[in-house]
Amino acid sequence: MEQEIERKFLVTGEFKHEAVDSVHIAQGYLSSAPERTVRIRVKGERGFLTIKGQSDITGTTRFEWEKEIDVGDARNLLELCERGKIDKIRFIIPAANGRKWEVDEFHGDNEGLVVAELELGSADEKFERPSWLGREVTSEAKYYNAMLSQHPYKDW
Repeated sequence: MEQEIERKFLVTGEFKHEAVDSVHIAQGYLSSAPERTVRIRVKGERGFLTIKGQSDITGTTRFEWEKEIDVGDARNLLELCERGKIDKIRFIIPAANGRKWEVDEFHGDNEGLVVAELELGSADEKFERPSWLGREVTSEAKYYNAMLSQHPYKDW
């Protein structure tokens, strides 16, 4: 299992002009239990199965296992998922040190929410903050995709 270390922020400014790529993502959860989420994702024309462990107290670090699966299988598995699907466009923006910002513009029940994530090599790694980056929400569970599928932004 790999360890995922990431920081999450709200986006408060214009960022799309910096994007070098974007992709549509549809995802659902076979299990949204905080101690183990099981996610099905269709990302463009590729399918993925991902299992994540519970985040540490800061929300920065958790175990993650991901495997690419047949996109047809992924689409079929989405039909078995818990209620509440995630629909978003992910924009990729280069960052320093070969890192990249993944900025998710949500649609559907989470319309209006834009969140940026940056995967890091360590929890205390320093990074540059783009001008469009807002408040950090790494430790706020309501911004986790699994939570957004159950308690969407439109209901806040």
